[in-house]
Amino acid sequence: MGSGYDAAAVQRWVAEPPKRPGRGPFERDRARVLHSSALRRLAAKTQVVPPGEADFPRTRLTHSLECAQIGRELAGAIGCDRDLVDAACLAHDLGHPPFGHNGEAALAVLAADCGGFEGNAQSLRLLTRLETKVPGAGLNLTRATLDATLKYPWLAGADPGGTGKFGAYTQDAEAFEWIRDGAPPGRSCLEAQIMDWADDVAYSVHDLEDGLQAGLITLPALRDPAQQQEVAKLTAQTYCDPGSVTLGELTGVFGRLLALDCWPAEFDGGPRSLAALKNLTSELIGRFCQAAQAATLASSNGATRLTRYGADLAVPRTQRLECALLKGVTACYVMNRDGAAAAQAAERDLVAELAAAIQLGAPGTLDPLLRPAWAAAGSGQERRRVVVDQIASLTDTSAIAWHRKLCR
Repeated sequence: MGSGYDAAAVQRWVAEPPKRPGRGPFERDRARVLHSSALRRLAAKTQVVPPGEADFPRTRLTHSLECAQIGRELAGAIGCDRDLVDAACLAHDLGHPPFGHNGEAALAVLAADCGGFEGNAQSLRLLTRLETKVPGAGLNLTRATLDATLKYPWLAGADPGGTGKFGAYTQDAEAFEWIRDGAPPGRSCLEAQIMDWADDVAYSVHDLEDGLQAGLITLPALRDPAQQQEVAKLTAQTYCDPGSVTLGELTGVFGRLLALDCWPAEFDGGPRSLAALKNLTSELIGRFCQAAQAATLASSNGATRLTRYGADLAVPRTQRLECALLKGVTACYVMNRDGAAAAQAAERDLVAELAAAIQLGAPGTLDPLLRPAWAAAGSGQERRRVVVDQIASLTDTSAIAWHRKLCR
């Protein structure tokens, strides 16, 4: 365990008997997340290309592993505990439901009368309640590790920026308040900021790689000035705060990014082009992380062990815009491709129909793990939350199988 973590940081919600020596508290946290059933389920949850549509698409699991590797290295370079950040990165997507953000949108509609749905809040619910390492406490992770998972450190309904995002449901307020005891209101700890940047870097770069390999993104399209303009417009609308950037600045940043020497001259799927593509992803990840490392250490007044609330992660504006543009590329050519809207509508219909069938047949239609919560529910809203927890736990493939079984 690195310095900068006091007794409060390593405290657990439920006190545990002494463990065998040789492993620190954050090493244990990482192991608990790594061995959780929620992490295994991410293997069959959509990242960009749905599981089953290709031989080896990235899934939420592979994305989480890649995010953890990036976060771990950046944490070590800055001075945070590597295992703590690794655990937070592994845990950051645990609450995402089947069908990616599309499934999240469908569950947000279904949960509107019981506190809403947010993937980040669902992750915290899994870590502190639904996983079964310690009864009543989920995985019973340390305060510092749980705090590092909070990308949005506020309760539902208390969003300071009006984004609609939040890190915890009001039903989980007690655990949230315990985690945030002594933390500056609304501010993420440094480890959570590293997790968030590692997440952005991992999925912006790797989704580009997957899109190129799938033939959905092409290098000639990226080099077309008219298409660059369209990507920049989409990026400004979707991934930038309103009024924070002009279209001219974005197109300029995009042009300079595409002019870097690391971009392949062409991509045909052969050995040389695949190697060139891997080099591109490596160079881009290094560019984004080294920029954040250098800027953070430059602003640290000479400190080399930065932890928790002793510093903030500094990411230069250029790299933030470059990362946003790569997200815009994937959104333009993959998310918005022909046929995607119809497929997404069918997925949302499936989630709604499955929720109705589960609720109608509960508790028999629930996993045994969730039946006690159904029995203890004292209102329709509490029962709906149990149904939402059930659907959120499903993978893409199991959601389809459950729908086939329950909605004939």
